[in-house]
Amino acid sequence: MTDPTAEVLQANRKLLDSINSQNWTAYAELCDPSLTCFEPEALGHVVQGMDFHHFYFKLEASSRPKQSIMASPHVRVIGDTAIVSYIRLTQRVEATGDPKTFASEETRVWQKQNGVWKHVHFHRSIPTAT
Repeated sequence: MTDPTAEVLQANRKLLDSINSQNWTAYAELCDPSLTCFEPEALGHVVQGMDFHHFYFKLEASSRPKQSIMASPHVRVIGDTAIVSYIRLTQRVEATGDPKTFASEETRVWQKQNGVWKHVHFHRSIPTAT
C-alpha cells in the first residue's frame, strides 16, 4: 500500500518544479482543468481554469537559477482529498547577480482522480511584516 502523504508531497514538489522551470506541459498535467485559486496576482478574486496561469508560463523564461522549497509542510488526507500547507521559500538570482529569497504562504488542495493526484485549488499569499 502506498503512503498518500508521500504521494501528495511528491506531486506538490513536481508542481513547484514545473513553476520554477516554466514547464507548462508538466504543470497542466498535474492540475485539474477547473483549478481554482486565490493569489496576489488575482487581486482578491477567485480565478477558475488554467488560462490565467498559462499567461505567466508564456512569459520569457529567465536563464537565472531559481528553486523553491516547502518549509514545514503539513499534509492532511481526507478520503480522496489532501490539503498541503507550508511556507514556500523561493531562491533566485537577481539580474544584478545577487541571490535573493522570497517567502509565500501556500495551501494547496489535491484530489485523487482515477488513481492520480490532481491539483484542484490553492491559496497563496505574501506574509505581512510584523
